Amino acid sequence: MLDPAQPVPLDLASFDSYLGTCLRLARERLAGLTSLERVALAQDDLNQYPRLANLEEPRDILVLDEHSIQARDIERAAETLLAGGVLLEHACAGEATRLGLGTKYLVVPRRDLTPAVLAELLGPRPLLDDPPDSLRPLSLGRRHMLQMAWDLWQLALEMGQDPRRALGRQHLLVIVNDASAQRILEDFQEAGFYGFERRKVLFMVQRAFHGLNYRQGAWFHDTASPLRLHNHGQMLMQTTMDQQLFHLDEMGRRRYLAWQDYQGLLEGMEDKLSFNIEDLDYLTRSLDLPGLAAALKLADQGARMVMEVVANNPEHPIKGGACYWDPELGRNVMIESFQLKGIAPAHIRYLNKNVNHYPRPALALAAVRQRGLAMPIAVKKGFLYFQPVQGDVNFLVPTAFLRRVRFKPIRAWKAAVHTPEALTAMAGQDQRPGFLAWASGLTGLAL
Repeated sequence: MLDPAQPVPLDLASFDSYLGTCLRLARERLAGLTSLERVALAQDDLNQYPRLANLEEPRDILVLDEHSIQARDIERAAETLLAGGVLLEHACAGEATRLGLGTKYLVVPRRDLTPAVLAELLGPRPLLDDPPDSLRPLSLGRRHMLQMAWDLWQLALEMGQDPRRALGRQHLLVIVNDASAQRILEDFQEAGFYGFERRKVLFMVQRAFHGLNYRQGAWFHDTASPLRLHNHGQMLMQTTMDQQLFHLDEMGRRRYLAWQDYQGLLEGMEDKLSFNIEDLDYLTRSLDLPGLAAALKLADQGARMVMEVVANNPEHPIKGGACYWDPELGRNVMIESFQLKGIAPAHIRYLNKNVNHYPRPALALAAVRQRGLAMPIAVKKGFLYFQPVQGDVNFLVPTAFLRRVRFKPIRAWKAAVHTPEALTAMAGQDQRPGFLAWASGLTGLAL
């Protein structure tokens, strides 16, 4: 069993030391399992949450309504955001393996969702209210960044501020993968960094690793195995390593930051807000002022992570983090689905929306740098990979959980079945009055 409340300390000084830790963990945790086949059969037990049998329904989840969040809280959130007091992190490294479309940032539905692809995803006669050829030829990543800039622009106007200056005060962190990094960097440069200040748009290329193999009684990193990401938990841990974040100078060259510089940036932030590019509510409105207001208010009470709980979709339930009360720990926890042995997605009632707040973020990142995260395992195509989870930070720092009055199902483009809803969200973005003309003026591109 694997206890995310007591992670084995990791050495995050470098990638070599991290891989050394991975090898040591394999030797210690998998002693007696003498083949990858045996590990694959045992991985549910190896990953299982140790107090699974005693979990209960979550308690004391903050409900966002006019009683918990008032007008002055919303105003504080808006002012903090427009002042550049929130680090806006965008996770764009995932490969969308369940969709088979490659890096989600670069997916252009009008181009990539051909009739043949749609037939493979949805069946031979997919019924779509908004077919791909009705959309503008924009990638999901371009839509994602334009939505953020649009919402900040509109908020600045509402608050009587200069919208261009408001964009210029923002700090962004965009996480990409190695296979698509150059194309995404070029996208930002072509779009004039979407109105944001070049030096304040930070990037990180999430590292992919070879899998572990077992031969002649020993575990080793097999360079013949495919390179794979170690999940979003490794992404977070990598941000605490030295010389990983960078911005682009005027010549397009990468200028890397020391960890101390990034730590200094975090210390000046009221919150770090981590977005997932697949969230579909984001394409309607990326700025959630009630959620940010709650995070800032909870930070005053000591919370250093705030997670939103949503309902699972009863028609198409998905796996993901699940919220429970752990009586032994005496608090709510968020547990990733592959630690929930025997609990099917349909039985996960309180699901992580995966848009996480880290109030006073320097403290949470320092805890991650010092301790690391728990390291679940997965055997994929005959090799062993570690799969740490970003959400496990909730076991390292004081964490609060919130939900909306309307306990709505999650809306995210995670699997083929969600494609019609994703296309409808994009069509709504295209049809927003003034949006495309504004976006062309902001970026200088014909959209």
